[in-house]
Amino acid sequence: MADFPFDIVGFDLDGTLLETHRDLGAAVNHALGVGGFEPVPVEAIEGLIGGGAKMMLKRVIDSRGGLPDEEFRLLYKALLAFYAENNCVHTRPYPGAADTLDLLAARGVRLALVTNKFESFARAILERLSLARRFEVILGGDTLGKGRSKPAPDPLIEARARLGNGRFVYIGDSSYDVLSARAAGVPVVVAAYGYCDKPPTELGGDATVANFAELIPALETM
Repeated sequence: MADFPFDIVGFDLDGTLLETHRDLGAAVNHALGVGGFEPVPVEAIEGLIGGGAKMMLKRVIDSRGGLPDEEFRLLYKALLAFYAENNCVHTRPYPGAADTLDLLAARGVRLALVTNKFESFARAILERLSLARRFEVILGGDTLGKGRSKPAPDPLIEARARLGNGRFVYIGDSSYDVLSARAAGVPVVVAAYGYCDKPPTELGGDATVANFAELIPALETM
């Protein structure tokens, strides 16, 4: 078997590894209800994802006139409390995700999960879906401290360092992911099936895949 081009493959979570919008949307709508706001239609949730749950809620609240910081913090706390208890009701891996992780591992690739979701939430969801054991490193948006989540390069640099600083590629679905990878100096593959905040071909990735079946072949040509 020819040498695989990468020693480490890093994955984003929401919209890349897992379809999470229904549970995220339920948490946002719970918080909106607490604040007396109308809920967000399910079909609009995907367009809000990116940058973490706080950013999701802020986008909705700002679009409805905004709130003073203290009132917003109360709604954000309500969102987190709800999501802590309901973060894996409808969330599922995308088709082929688990098999692809296993195929990569069989080639000797080490796997990292880098998300802007709180690390505790990410770990809990991956455990419930029997995916956590596949990742040697799991970094959340809060793992490295304030200001060091994507689009900053820090979590990708940290994940790579923890796994030996080998040849690293990142898989994500948003401008946050691409910007983080570019700043970290690593190649990035865009998951066109995810919650892309721009047309996938305009995100500036080194490759674009429509599903997990395309990922390993795309990596082999990079």
